[in-house]
Amino acid sequence: MKTFAILGAALAFATLTIDTADARGGRFVRENPAGGVTAGAAFDRTGPEGGRRAGARGVVTDGEGNGAGASGSCAEGERGRGCRGAVTTWSADGTVDRKSGFKAEGANGGTAESNGEFHRNADGTYAGGRTTTATGENGTYNANTTYDSTNGATRTVTCTDAAGAVIACPTR
Repeated sequence: MKTFAILGAALAFATLTIDTADARGGRFVRENPAGGVTAGAAFDRTGPEGGRRAGARGVVTDGEGNGAGASGSCAEGERGRGCRGAVTTWSADGTVDRKSGFKAEGANGGTAESNGEFHRNADGTYAGGRTTTATGENGTYNANTTYDSTNGATRTVTCTDAAGAVIACPTR
């Protein structure tokens, strides 16, 4: 029996041109002992200018309405590199949990990172949030968003200049 493992955190800010002749990967679907399905896919592609992207995704269910899925990929090119990933679980009672994120770095040293999560209860109430940070030579952008089915959404954004002083965030 083979185990399909997914380790994720992926998405690059690099633009990649992929030559399908250099694409490698595979996929599978199997019934599992829990009465559900286990499926997955993986890929590894190299572009004509040396950029590369690789990743995997998978899902497992139990035949009773419960399951989990995950995906992750990374990419690298001359303009930067990064990774993204996500994991989602669900239950027959309607409960859903999801966590996702990415981290990227540009060729000029700038970075961006974001992590978020979402939870829905069986009664339909929900809550979640996301934190995003981008840093470059001119400063840092931080955003924190939270939301729930009772109070709605709240967003806080803070920007700092290269010296670390809080400044007004650019509108564009």
